[in-house]
Amino acid sequence: MDAGLLAQYVMNGLMLGMMYALVAVGFTLFFGVLDVIKFSHGDVLTVGAFAALASYVGLRTLGLNSNWPELVVMLAVAILAMAFLGMAIARYLVLPLRSAPALNTLLITLMLGTVLRESVRLFYPQGANPKPFPALLPRASIDLGAFNLRLDNVLMLTAGVLVIVGIQYLLNRTKLGLAIRAVAQDEETARTMGINFTAIVLVTFALGSGLAAFAGVMNGLYYNEINFGIGLYLGVVGFSAAIIGGLGSIYGAILGGFLFAGLQTIGTVMLPFASAYKDVFAFAVVIAIMAWRPTGLIREKISERV
Repeated sequence: MDAGLLAQYVMNGLMLGMMYALVAVGFTLFFGVLDVIKFSHGDVLTVGAFAALASYVGLRTLGLNSNWPELVVMLAVAILAMAFLGMAIARYLVLPLRSAPALNTLLITLMLGTVLRESVRLFYPQGANPKPFPALLPRASIDLGAFNLRLDNVLMLTAGVLVIVGIQYLLNRTKLGLAIRAVAQDEETARTMGINFTAIVLVTFALGSGLAAFAGVMNGLYYNEINFGIGLYLGVVGFSAAIIGGLGSIYGAILGGFLFAGLQTIGTVMLPFASAYKDVFAFAVVIAIMAWRPTGLIREKISERV
């Protein structure tokens, strides 16, 4: 295979892997503090992407026509709105079910995801149709043979790395991160030490949901289109990435995200049939990995959860 074409596939895989990793980290954060799987996470991503698009339409209606300020506002609106939505989900749906069987929480978040997804379809103007997403990043590119290096992809990949590094810094180098890790390790001891358990849970759900919104905006900028079903697919992939990486491990979630994107890329390039089957190949390998290592590639250590 031509080296330039291979580089192009690698770049595309990195972009997909970054989006998957951001979603997977959210699943890991939720599981870390409450041992719950929040299956509405992907649909929160959808709502975040549409919130960003709505804010863009609003800014254009007000006469603003400058790409970078528009992008900053769109990100701020999407991330803050989804952070508040995440806190509301934790406060009014997840926490009240702590004493109930885990299946109840799984079921209620699964139903909530359907409500969010269908609400976007029904109440957003023509929400059932795919929506063009504004291309606000510079579109300059450098052609290196078969490899086309786009500036917008480099900027998004860099932003994703900075966000993940920021989350790691927050968790490992700040008092808030210490409190989150303490709750993840031992809730009762954390309460005894004076940590406000409910507040930490709300903040953690806000962080995870904000990451989903960021991934939703990144998805829109990458494909220049969003639809009400994007979160359903990205949620499944993000959850799969978190599982194969090792649910409860941030590093595992990141590894899982890039691994899944790598499998899709291999399915596109190497298999002797249409690239439409790349997801079939990726999920088949994930099933094999889960059967081989049920605890994930990076086994969760209770003392290092989240």
